[in-house]
Amino acid sequence: MNVLAIDTSNLVMGVAVATEQKVLGELTTNSKKNHSERLMPAIAELLEKVAIQPIDLDRIVVAEGPGSYTGLRIGVTIAKLMAWTLKKELVGVSSLEIVAQNGRYFDGLIAPFFDARRGQVFAGLYEMKDGAIVQVVPDQLVLIKDWLAELSKLNKPVLFLSNDFDKWGELLRTYPFAVLGESTQNVPRAAELARIGIQKKPVLDIHHFLPAYLRLAEAEAKWLAKQE
Repeated sequence: MNVLAIDTSNLVMGVAVATEQKVLGELTTNSKKNHSERLMPAIAELLEKVAIQPIDLDRIVVAEGPGSYTGLRIGVTIAKLMAWTLKKELVGVSSLEIVAQNGRYFDGLIAPFFDARRGQVFAGLYEMKDGAIVQVVPDQLVLIKDWLAELSKLNKPVLFLSNDFDKWGELLRTYPFAVLGESTQNVPRAAELARIGIQKKPVLDIHHFLPAYLRLAEAEAKWLAKQE
């Protein structure tokens, strides 16, 4: 099975091509540049370098969120378009679950998160069980102070993985149970996204698949407030 994995759900943009046996190629950037301008050229470049034609793909795997509204729309739209036009399978994977894979050797809980502004984070809780990363608590949008209060009750070490330690690292270091991931652990890998998408995720209905935003866009929230 040839799989193309796409992640534009946050600042990091990742693209990978893999089979069940190996990673054929991977491209990752972590900079403030427009995913809409760079994603398709990155996909084309990677497919060319690994000598695979788009028609030879069997499945498209995409990071479904949570994360940036714009980023999610770009990645999911491109994944759906490719799956539909090429008549390939489509699979979605939690953006937080992808990051959690980087903590697979940690003896404790794994808490990936993305900054969601206004004191909030998109947060998930995972752990290693029977050789695989499994979800302990559903992904959620939560105030980070409330989240830390809940985690403190578990009496277990927690590995935090995030690309947003520049904003939340100082606070996290005040909690004795918190372990902060190293720089290489905090970046989601498209190769991990491909692996998850190959191994255990159900194939989606292309036309009905939507990103997992976990909250309304600001414009939608304001519109609903006015209606009330």
